[in-house]
Amino acid sequence: MGFVQEARENHVKKKVEEALRSKMKQKALKECDHYTSKYAQCAMGRTISVVWQCRKQAKELNDCLRQFTNDAVLEEMKKEYTLQQNAEGSARI
Repeated sequence: MGFVQEARENHVKKKVEEALRSKMKQKALKECDHYTSKYAQCAMGRTISVVWQCRKQAKELNDCLRQFTNDAVLEEMKKEYTLQQNAEGSARI
């Protein structure tokens, strides 16, 4: 399958893409809840020192979030959405 054909198949409206991005971020936060809690616990009661005191926790959180929020994940979600829409469209005919 060529790049142009694949791009056309995964093309969704801007509004749908924004909704998929939001869903992707929500899932990432849920999956990385443990790291979010560790970072929040470290940051509690700190102001500027959070930058260097919680560097390890911030890196762990960002590494986890990056697994669930990248272009490959978004493209897969677009593909699933498109397939679902096509299946619903075929069912109506």
